[in-house]
Amino acid sequence: MTFERIQDGKYVSLTYRIEDDNGSVLEHSDLPVGFVLGGSQELIGGMDKAIRGKQAGDEVHFLLSPEQGFGAHDPALTFTDEIANVPPQFRHVGAEVQMRNDAGEIKTFFVSKIENGRLTVDGNHPMAGKRLRVQVRIHEVREASREDLAQDSPACAIPPGLH
Repeated sequence: MTFERIQDGKYVSLTYRIEDDNGSVLEHSDLPVGFVLGGSQELIGGMDKAIRGKQAGDEVHFLLSPEQGFGAHDPALTFTDEIANVPPQFRHVGAEVQMRNDAGEIKTFFVSKIENGRLTVDGNHPMAGKRLRVQVRIHEVREASREDLAQDSPACAIPPGLH
């Protein structure tokens, strides 16, 4: 029996684990995530190169700098205000806040900290500025079916860690 190798146009199914430098798990998927390599779905920086040529059963480990992963942490995307100035529904860590800039663009911010009567929202990705250790296990590699290709559109998103 021969195993197909990962290359552009192949359907790939994998599970993954993303850790920070301290070994804390930031994100993981125990259920296989499927996509067509080289399709419209973006993978976390360097993953496509790291898994290319691998086959079902292989495990791949690689490191990502902040620039390869989710970018550097941008302090200009962090704002702090008195909690009294914030509507009650947003007064908890993890709350999602939609904000519009002067150009009318909407960006999602998350409440990242509440202390000393002040609330901080952050528009950076939670993994921005972090060096990441990624572990991937390949479950399936095969020719992409019509259904796989039809689902390979920007509207069909891969979980956050993979893009």
